[in-house]
Amino acid sequence: MTGPVLQLRALSRSFGALKVTDGVSLDVAQGEAIGIIGPNGAGKSTLFNLIAGTVLPDEGTIALRGAPITRRPAAWRSRHGIGRSFQVPQPFLGLTVYENVLTAASFGGRLDHGAAGRRAVEVLERTRLSHRANVMAGDLTLLDRKRVELARALATGPDLLLLDEIAGGLTDAECGELIGIINGLRDDGVTLIWIEHIVHALLAVVDRLVVLDTGRLIADGDPRQVIASPEVVALYTGMPHD
Repeated sequence: MTGPVLQLRALSRSFGALKVTDGVSLDVAQGEAIGIIGPNGAGKSTLFNLIAGTVLPDEGTIALRGAPITRRPAAWRSRHGIGRSFQVPQPFLGLTVYENVLTAASFGGRLDHGAAGRRAVEVLERTRLSHRANVMAGDLTLLDRKRVELARALATGPDLLLLDEIAGGLTDAECGELIGIINGLRDDGVTLIWIEHIVHALLAVVDRLVVLDTGRLIADGDPRQVIASPEVVALYTGMPHD
């Protein structure tokens, strides 16, 4: 196997006196799925912003497929293999589902019209949205908006897919449907990092679980072993561990 798709080394970021990312190091292998959990304020979203390039680190480095990208802007990273969904879906409400995905393939994926159209059709199939292709985005349910958010990220042709609480707000049945789609992407070899508060969703998908607390990485490993570790139990229950 070649080197990691993504390498983070001693990443730190502060906002004023508050250090929200504190020396985080992480490797993500090709085809791997990593889940990230932690209480509110743990630094999960800031870590995603650092990876995506919407925030730059004060210290540390980021490499994509072995090449340094620490100071590269978000648009460059999107064009070179980092796709991202957002916690609150914000599709173009005046466009159809197909047009939303086509726009992402054209601009984020840098494809000409014919290739962008083919990718949009493929992505709609992978995200089970083909039957909704001509529906206006403003008329979609929350689940379908989440699917469109995922589809737009996939349409850019990412080497690494960042999912930000994509299961939030869904019913158990809807969450199960979304897990099926994401596991299908895993079968296709997609590499992903997924922030989520719904832990059972992560456990159904990821190979590794990473836990953040006050900006620090406190656990990283087999998901069920991490969940059962004294440090993580103490973090979520407030009970000190020996």
